[in-house]
Amino acid sequence: MTTSGHCVPDLDRQDRIGFAEVVYCPGKTDAQLREVCSALFAAHRNVLASRATPEQAAVIQALDPRVKYNAPGRMVYLHEDQTILGRGPIVVVSAGTTDIPVAEEAACTAEVMGNEVRRIYDVGVAGIHRVLNRRNELEAAEVVIVVAGMEGALPSVVGGLVSRPVIAVPTSVGYGAAFQGLAALLGMLNSCAPGVTVVNIDNGFGAAYAASRINRKRD
Repeated sequence: MTTSGHCVPDLDRQDRIGFAEVVYCPGKTDAQLREVCSALFAAHRNVLASRATPEQAAVIQALDPRVKYNAPGRMVYLHEDQTILGRGPIVVVSAGTTDIPVAEEAACTAEVMGNEVRRIYDVGVAGIHRVLNRRNELEAAEVVIVVAGMEGALPSVVGGLVSRPVIAVPTSVGYGAAFQGLAALLGMLNSCAPGVTVVNIDNGFGAAYAASRINRKRD
């Protein structure tokens, strides 16, 4: 299906890999958003559009009254099929409140992809007791997504506490030497906690997509 010769919605993606095409909003015109989102809404009960501004969210929401907007995570979503497809909960952890936008991108993505999601926010290593006090909740997860900026230490701490898969998300939060998330990325890639997997800077969406695949029940 083509729209104006530019947008070609991938309507078979859910059958191939388990979830519908996700719309990346930056750089798209209002007309392009209307066309591709209309096609996806007609074909699927659950749809995501990422990195949407409030103005872009309004354009998409005008297409269907069921569509919602997670403003902190900048996610526009249709979530009509709320079947839980995961084996257990995905726990999303943020080091600080400034990391919450990326954490919410991950949490919203995981929820719409059929997972029970639990949030543990503002438990960074500057107050290490905060995350230590939540150890039982972390261990109850099937997958843990840990979102952190600055030096990116929190995923290493969590990886040393729990037996579950840990997906680390570096954020662009931090002072000058943080280099817009590069310091956190390198710190996570060099984690001394074995088994910590790392996605790209600010990529809460990618972390949740990977966590959902790990967590998906087998038929």
